[in-house]
Amino acid sequence: MAITLTNRAILEIVRIISEQNLGEGVSLRVGVKGGGCSGFSYTLGFDDVDPSEVDQVFEVDGVKVICDPKSFLYLNGIEIDFEESLMGRGFKFNNPNASNSCGCGESFSV
Repeated sequence: MAITLTNRAILEIVRIISEQNLGEGVSLRVGVKGGGCSGFSYTLGFDDVDPSEVDQVFEVDGVKVICDPKSFLYLNGIEIDFEESLMGRGFKFNNPNASNSCGCGESFSV
């Protein structure tokens, strides 16, 4: 399995990279950390450092995605989407490994 991005997520990531002049070598780093109302929180960030030998690396339509091995245990098979609505805009995580998610969708438990 892998980490996948929807077309909307790809468009938003490319827009952010371009708008912030982050450069062509930048990658999207995806991870988890302890916390949030359900136990684990998702993390997203841009990284211009080469991945380590143990990192999981994926490329989705020209967007390089990096995930550390500990986070990958919880994120394997996840789909990252981007939504805009009256309630706001942001990335949405569709995680098949999560047994519970909080109402805001930014944290989960397994």
